[in-house]
Amino acid sequence: MVEDNGSIRTLAVDIGGSGVKTMVLDVTGHPLTERARLETPQPAKPDTVINAIVVLAASQGEFHRVSVGFPGVVRYGVTETAVNLDRDWIGFDLQTALSKQLNKPVRVINDADMQGLGAIAGKGLELVITLGTGFGSALFIDGKLVPNMEMGHHQFRKGETYEEQLGRAALEKIGDKKWNRRLEKAIASLQHLFNYDCLYIGGGEAVKVNLQLPLNVKLIPNITGLLGGIALWRN
Repeated sequence: MVEDNGSIRTLAVDIGGSGVKTMVLDVTGHPLTERARLETPQPAKPDTVINAIVVLAASQGEFHRVSVGFPGVVRYGVTETAVNLDRDWIGFDLQTALSKQLNKPVRVINDADMQGLGAIAGKGLELVITLGTGFGSALFIDGKLVPNMEMGHHQFRKGETYEEQLGRAALEKIGDKKWNRRLEKAIASLQHLFNYDCLYIGGGEAVKVNLQLPLNVKLIPNITGLLGGIALWRN
C-alpha cells in the first residue's frame, strides 16, 4: 500500500444527488489531483453509481484505499437510507461491493459527516449542515462524531422538514431571496437547539448564501466533502 516515498494515496468519493465527485488525497489530506465529476446516473441505482465511481477512479491515477461519503444513513458500510437516490440502496453493502470493484480497501460514511471531518476544528460542539439536493447534517463534540444524525428529515417550520424548506427543489421554486430568509430562520433555530460553538455551512448550494452570518457561522467550500475522506483512516 505504501509508495517508495512512504506516502499513502486515498481516493475520496462524494456521492451526491446530482453529481459524483472524486479526488486523490495524500496522507495529510491535501489534494494530489484535480476534482473529477460525473452527473449522478438516473435512476441512481447502486450498480450505475458504482460504475460512475469506477470510471472516475480510472482518471485519478494511483491510489491505495478509498473513502466514500454517501447521502444517507450508513452503518458498517451498509447504506440504510437514500432519500435522494434510489430505494435499491436500502440495505446495500456499498463498502464490500465497491471494494470488490476497485480491489482496494473501502470505508463509507454519511456524506455530511465526511464533509464535517474536513471542516471542524475539533474543539467544543460543532455542527455542520450541507445544502445541496437535500439537507445534510453532522454533529461533533470535541472532534468526536455523533453519526447519522439526518436532521434534514426532522420538522422545521410550517409542517415541513429542513430538507423540504431548504433543499434544491425549494430553492428553485422560491428563489434565492426567500430561500436565504428561510436559511436565516434555520440558523437561529439550530443555535437555540444545539447551542453550538460553531456552525459550518457547506454543500453545492452554499454559494447561494447571501446573509450577514453570525461570527460563529462559517461557509466552507464544497470540496470539503472530499477533503474529509482522509479522516476515515485515522485510528
